[in-house]
Amino acid sequence: MRNFIAELEKRKQAGLYRTRRQISGPQQPVLTANGKRLLSFCSNDYLGLANHPSNVEALRNALPETGLGGAASHLICGHHDAHHLLEERLAAFTGRSSALFFSTGYMANLGVISALVGQGDTVFSDQLNHASIIDGCRLSRAKVRRYAHGDATSLEAMLADTPGHKLVVTDGVFSMDGDVAPLRELSQVCRNHGALLVVDDAHGFGVLGPHGQGSVAELGLSEEDVPVLIGTLGKAAGTSGAFAAGPAVLMDYLVQKARTYIYTTAMPPALAMATCNSLDLIERGDERRTHLQELVERFRREASVLGYELMPSRTPVQPIMIGGNREALALSQALEDFGLLVTAIRPPTVPEGEARLRVTLSAAHSHDDLDCLLQALSDCRNLMNSR
Repeated sequence: MRNFIAELEKRKQAGLYRTRRQISGPQQPVLTANGKRLLSFCSNDYLGLANHPSNVEALRNALPETGLGGAASHLICGHHDAHHLLEERLAAFTGRSSALFFSTGYMANLGVISALVGQGDTVFSDQLNHASIIDGCRLSRAKVRRYAHGDATSLEAMLADTPGHKLVVTDGVFSMDGDVAPLRELSQVCRNHGALLVVDDAHGFGVLGPHGQGSVAELGLSEEDVPVLIGTLGKAAGTSGAFAAGPAVLMDYLVQKARTYIYTTAMPPALAMATCNSLDLIERGDERRTHLQELVERFRREASVLGYELMPSRTPVQPIMIGGNREALALSQALEDFGLLVTAIRPPTVPEGEARLRVTLSAAHSHDDLDCLLQALSDCRNLMNSR
């Protein structure tokens, strides 16, 4: 026990200790966190659908028909009509032949990557990929090679000197930087070298592309260009779970081989019905996406004028670069004192020396909400400059 206590103390001293906030009530821009009302700018509810009345009603209406629990794995007796309908809807929405519903985005990445490559194969991963992708690569027991962030030329050089079965995996939108992967270039490089491309579009799904179909659809890339598309349903869709989509033969292969799909209880079927409703809202959500983009552009313009260092992101993920862990925590706390919740992101989530505040914007935010954030950032800047 002493070793564990010492490690916790070490994390506290380094400004890396993490704590949980207890949220009361539904997810929405104004939250009650630890009993305090705060205007939140750190949720991934990009379209404001997590508490949408239509989704809540769809869940409530489905419960008498579907019951609550999934009760068994999909391969025993847990694969409900509602799950099957959602998979058909996801395949159609993403323009793929087939789709498979996973319980979480983390489980989707672990299951897909470890099923598609194994010992003797090579998997190529962007240096800034999400932890779930990194862990999926490790779990696969394949050789892992990391290519320079967003660098298709770096990837091509690695692919050219690697024989055998090759898998390339990348985020579509990177969760901590907010930038978009060069998917067209990556797709061409993979085709040139016979590599299978997997794109995790957790933060692009619902936000980018025509009707919110994501970063892959934004570029008009087909199933042949990106054979495996992964998406999360707990972010812009506002519900829960995740999916993989692609050729029917690959989805069938995942049913046979993806351990995180095979050996887990199916998600509540009523939740699948609520997600089907959410897909309708996403598809008809151009007005929400337009408003969201207006907020993003305004935040970038006005936060830059205040002197804050931003990353080159056009997505709702807008990091404010700070550098030091304690400095990031101090700014986060100062904003909380003004009634705003913006989380400090520190290593190992981001590289050493790149601590930041991760501002995330939602279509549920108003311009008045953004006024509050910008004013607080201005006040915090003035406080720091006066010291």
